Amino acid sequence: METPEFIRILDREGRLLAAAAEQAGPDAKVPTCPQWQVRDLLRHTGTVHRWARAFVAEELTGFRPFDDEPALDGDELLAWFRTGHRLLVDTLDSAAPDVRCWHFLPAPSPLAFWARRQAHETAVHRFDAEAARGGTPEEPRREFAADGIDELLRGFHAREKSRVRSAEPRVLRVRASDTDDAVWTVRLAEEPPATERGEAGDADCEVSGPAARLYLALWNRLPLPRVTGDASVAELWRETSAVG
Repeated sequence: METPEFIRILDREGRLLAAAAEQAGPDAKVPTCPQWQVRDLLRHTGTVHRWARAFVAEELTGFRPFDDEPALDGDELLAWFRTGHRLLVDTLDSAAPDVRCWHFLPAPSPLAFWARRQAHETAVHRFDAEAARGGTPEEPRREFAADGIDELLRGFHAREKSRVRSAEPRVLRVRASDTDDAVWTVRLAEEPPATERGEAGDADCEVSGPAARLYLALWNRLPLPRVTGDASVAELWRETSAVG
């Protein structure tokens, strides 16, 4: 997937998130994030959008922490969210392809990183907002979902910050059953997980299912679709894989 497509997805997902949040109301519980109400979801995602935009807009080459979340609520909070989302989309859309700024996962370029990361950030939280609204949330397209699985496994959980560790070496296979070549082998040990594309040797456990459901499950939004082999390996993932 290319950067312009990620920006288009970010645009759409943010607009859908705001619409679902408006329908749900700020007091609605977010079942996929039980500690949150919709106002918390909007404050968090809106703060992330402004944080991400600043690196590209200001060409910041070093880390900058998040700003405090606003105390806004109701219609003012929705307007604030929509404004920040629009600013992020427009900034990414108009940025020079070779813009240089801080980013935290490997990527072809900083712009490619931020477009991809914010598309996935917003898509997952759009699902949260639609879950709070009620009904059946829309699942992401399978190509996008498979990309998100790859970002999660080979990006986030390749970092020292990953808490998915095992005193005994274990191997987890992740397979998107509806997407060609969407298979990952995740080696768990006392160091951060080491993930490669494809089937590399035997696995102790395999989690599989349609890419969209697998993506949401690996982000702890849905139950794992199908688990075969040693279920304790899948349970280890569920218990320790949350990304802060």
